[in-house]
Amino acid sequence: MIMIDPLDQSERDNYKLLIGSIVPRPIAFVTTLSSTGILNAAPFSYFNIVTADPPMVSISVNRKMGQSKDTARNAMATGEFVVHISDESFIAQINQTAASLPPDESEVVLAGLTPTKSNKVSVPGIAEANIRMECLLEHVIPLGGTEESPATDLLIGRVICFHIAESLYHNGYIDPEGLKPVSRLAGHSYAKLGEIFTIERPE
Repeated sequence: MIMIDPLDQSERDNYKLLIGSIVPRPIAFVTTLSSTGILNAAPFSYFNIVTADPPMVSISVNRKMGQSKDTARNAMATGEFVVHISDESFIAQINQTAASLPPDESEVVLAGLTPTKSNKVSVPGIAEANIRMECLLEHVIPLGGTEESPATDLLIGRVICFHIAESLYHNGYIDPEGLKPVSRLAGHSYAKLGEIFTIERPE
């Protein structure tokens, strides 16, 4: 085994170890609204479930040069965002939204995606997604970096409405093979669902 002390190497080197080890990572495709009504969209692979009671999800939005990115800034301003599950049907368009655009330009327009009205939040969702979750911002936790300049904004969102394609929903469960989720690996690499197997948990 190779032993590496993260204090002995750069942030970039630690980043490479993390994203190469913690795989596959689900990708949250997040829409937010700017103060001027621009629909922002971006993918994030630092994404997971927090709790089911009430349903909450977490998204870590790394800052750029110490400044919050559009997604975090908009979510903090409006208290709302929409999380979409990334799948094979529109992953190429999701990838396009990772482009660095100024705040007054919409990644949704750039990628040719279709906004769709939400039921309980003001932020539109994306019609191409087979699963989306309308969220209220429950907490924002600045983390990493220094006290004066955190490295990331951890957003905790409470899901207040699920939208699920009928073809995927069966007796309260989601069909993973029908969903065809796409996950993130390191570098420019992604992964599809792959083989599914079952191991029963012990009592």
